[in-house]
Amino acid sequence: MKIVAGNSSQRLAQAIADYLDIKLAQCAVRRFADQEIFVEVQENVRGEDVFVIQSTSFPANDHIMELLILIDALRRSSAKRITAVLPYYGYARQDRKPAARTPISAKLVANLITEAGAHRVLTLDLHAGQIQGFFDIPTDNLYSVPVFTRDIKEHYDTGNVVVVSPDVGGVVRARAMAKRIDVPLAIVDKRRERPGDSEVMNIIGTVEDRDCILFDDIVDSGGTLCNAADALLEKGATSVTAYITHGVLSGGAVARVTASRLKELVITDSIEPTAAVEAANNIRVVSIATLLGEAISRTALEKSVSSLFD
Repeated sequence: MKIVAGNSSQRLAQAIADYLDIKLAQCAVRRFADQEIFVEVQENVRGEDVFVIQSTSFPANDHIMELLILIDALRRSSAKRITAVLPYYGYARQDRKPAARTPISAKLVANLITEAGAHRVLTLDLHAGQIQGFFDIPTDNLYSVPVFTRDIKEHYDTGNVVVVSPDVGGVVRARAMAKRIDVPLAIVDKRRERPGDSEVMNIIGTVEDRDCILFDDIVDSGGTLCNAADALLEKGATSVTAYITHGVLSGGAVARVTASRLKELVITDSIEPTAAVEAANNIRVVSIATLLGEAISRTALEKSVSSLFD
């Protein structure tokens, strides 16, 4: 088994390699003067089971292209099987046609990864479950729930916790978390007037005198979370913490979260945290290296991956 790290996930890949007690494969990813990407795998991978770890985070297009070229290089080097490990799957929010003459980019990216030569995909908390079906190769969608469950139990008295979905679309995800830690569920009903802006309308469920945990898959601008935190506190919540899998945190999101009434924002390292994230006093990163490492090990040994969540 070999593990190859793309530029977007160097630290996570090293943590996974440490968990598996193997060394990262030697690989050089360079750019020509015109920013063309060049890849050279610097050790033999013939007949090997190779896992390429690369989140397609900012800059998304560069990291997607880098992933495709890495896969192609491994395929042409006679790797036996290539698994694209995507801790964060970019373009996942474009999973349907919201208006006439718009693309379904999540499907396009799935096609590109398949055509490049990947034999299977391993990813984490897809934005929409149906994206798993966009791939014509075996695809395992892992969940951050076990990682976050342990963290919540370490930091909270679950007898006073309520899990909150920040919007109606995330109810299924939030309900799974609430069921896992055996606590009630509440929902923030909001209206989005335009992309990036949201207006909280109502709170469905009882949150008064409770520690609220907002649970979702992606935090981008942070506007929804901050508005939801304000609404919950106005309804009498004791505190509001957000557990979000993918910390995209674009633009001024970190400053917005830092200045908000959120007690804490907990994210995973599916996207490598920036210096601003690491310096923020109310943003904490938990690692998914053990979860991904175990899934990679089980894939290589042809063992069950779904049993990770039993």
